Amino acid sequence: MASRTRSITPPLPPQTDDESDDVEALVYASINSALLQGKLSPGQQLVERELAAAFGCTRGALRKVLARLGYEGKLVMEPNRGAFVPSPSEDDIRAAFRARQVVEAGVVTSLCGALDARARRALAAHVRSEKKALRDGRVDEAVRLAGQFHLVLTEIAGGTALVAALAQLVAKTELYKALFDPNKATTCAPDEHAQIIAALEAGERDAALATMREHLAEIEARVVKQARARAGLDLKAVFAGLAP
Repeated sequence: MASRTRSITPPLPPQTDDESDDVEALVYASINSALLQGKLSPGQQLVERELAAAFGCTRGALRKVLARLGYEGKLVMEPNRGAFVPSPSEDDIRAAFRARQVVEAGVVTSLCGALDARARRALAAHVRSEKKALRDGRVDEAVRLAGQFHLVLTEIAGGTALVAALAQLVAKTELYKALFDPNKATTCAPDEHAQIIAALEAGERDAALATMREHLAEIEARVVKQARARAGLDLKAVFAGLAP
């Protein structure tokens, strides 16, 4: 049970709508970043009282943020219990990655030898952004961009309807990588993505499919290997210094 401690942050004065939006945006960005950097443990409860004290915000504002993260699939909202970090089983992890394998094999096949100049520029620019995020040590941004690469490919192949179908799977696997493999989840992604682009440009379908398949399978294997219980973390320590 979490200890009952007093917040060192003084109560906030009444806020305007704009100020409330700013506080909620900060809280959302901070929790989302903590998730993508692997700072929170699978199954860990995000206790409202502790988070409100850490951010110096109202519990009402905090609940709005937790509800949004729950809607996005980044938290599990349990009635009468609260918000929890997802704790996927090995079967859950494998199912998400295998679904991506099926969808993205179709994407690669449709794009092989069919990338126009605009698409090539967009993909090359995206890979450069991935590399820069890694060089700068921006782990959460690197994770986001790694997943976004696959959505960019999918949009080129089939437009927004197909992107919407894949986006949920990408969001799940991004979170699984962050929860179980935060340090190594994206280190090879830019090079592998560049290899996929090169194979597509050359019209080498088998090479493109093999690179995509191996790319996703390698990430899946790492995540599954490290999907084990982790000790809970102190929420105040995770969000220290982030209160407005």
